[in-house]
Amino acid sequence: MDDSTYQVRMLGTYMLGQLSAVRPDSLEILETKVAHDPNWRVQEMLAKAFDSYCRCIGYEQSLPKIEKWLSDPNPNVKRAVIEGLRIWTGRPYFKDHPKIAIECISRYRSEDSEYLRKSVGNALRDISKKYPNEIAEELSTWNLQDKKTLFTYKLAKGKQK
Repeated sequence: MDDSTYQVRMLGTYMLGQLSAVRPDSLEILETKVAHDPNWRVQEMLAKAFDSYCRCIGYEQSLPKIEKWLSDPNPNVKRAVIEGLRIWTGRPYFKDHPKIAIECISRYRSEDSEYLRKSVGNALRDISKKYPNEIAEELSTWNLQDKKTLFTYKLAKGKQK
């Protein structure tokens, strides 16, 4: 998608997301090309496109693809999963398996990409509204001496009342 206007690239990303469950090449384009787009709006649409794929084939059936995208070296691909499935525990399968969602998200707490770490912290904070004990348990295991982890921890913890 080489169009110079981000709106056209967003539309293309949306369309690829709609096709991705029936056209594997669409999902591949999202992962290998769209994930390199420099525009944050296109990246937001990538997250929505990935969720569209997961919703169409089922979140549990999507686990192998979720894991594949989470292991991609490009932080935009990882972020597309973390943001796309927010709020994870509002999605089928993860609603019944919140610890799987928490584990999938938490492993990226100390990534180099601040953009990705913000998504991790925000996603965990979202989950903590319904699963505060599970998030507290996870956060208690983190090494807060690591500055990147501490950054994510503060986001996940949110404002204390």
